[in-house]
Amino acid sequence: MDDSPAALRARFAQLADFAWQSDWPLDSRQVPAAVLVPLVPRPQGMQVLLTRRTDHLHHHAGQISFPGGRMEEEDVSLSATALREASEEVGLLPESVELLGVLPDFGTPSGFRITPVLGLLHPDVCLRPDPFEVAEAFEIPLQFLARHSNYQSHRIRWQAGERHVYAVPYPGRFIWGATAGILHMLAAFLADRPGGE
Repeated sequence: MDDSPAALRARFAQLADFAWQSDWPLDSRQVPAAVLVPLVPRPQGMQVLLTRRTDHLHHHAGQISFPGGRMEEEDVSLSATALREASEEVGLLPESVELLGVLPDFGTPSGFRITPVLGLLHPDVCLRPDPFEVAEAFEIPLQFLARHSNYQSHRIRWQAGERHVYAVPYPGRFIWGATAGILHMLAAFLADRPGGE
């Protein structure tokens, strides 16, 4: 896969043709939210920027995630939500992000409807993680995350039944839940495999 900025711009220009069936049903009661999926060009290839949440947070403590959160009244769009949250969580200035498009919405069992916003960062971007929310920010190669063979499917008990969630282990990391699900969807798009199969 060519993961150069030019190739990804061309590929993401076709996002409107991508269909995806969310594992968790989407409905109007879910709270609109957005995450930024930050892509960072490096000499060794495109990287995906992720964060590890601090251990004292009430929700998803210690988990690996994208910068993001619920849409607020002042947000003019879900892309604006993703940029605002990225600014608050890792100090990423909105003008340092080239928006490339959005993936289909992703439903969560906790009642959110997440819009993943794809953004290309400048390689010299300066991050200032909020120490209250973010324990660390780190990068994983897009080439690794784009390979479906690196994903696992796990069954979890949820309310009245079982659901399956994706996970993607990486040396020293274990990404699962909505973050892994969004990465799995991104991998499906890049591989031109609608539905992730």
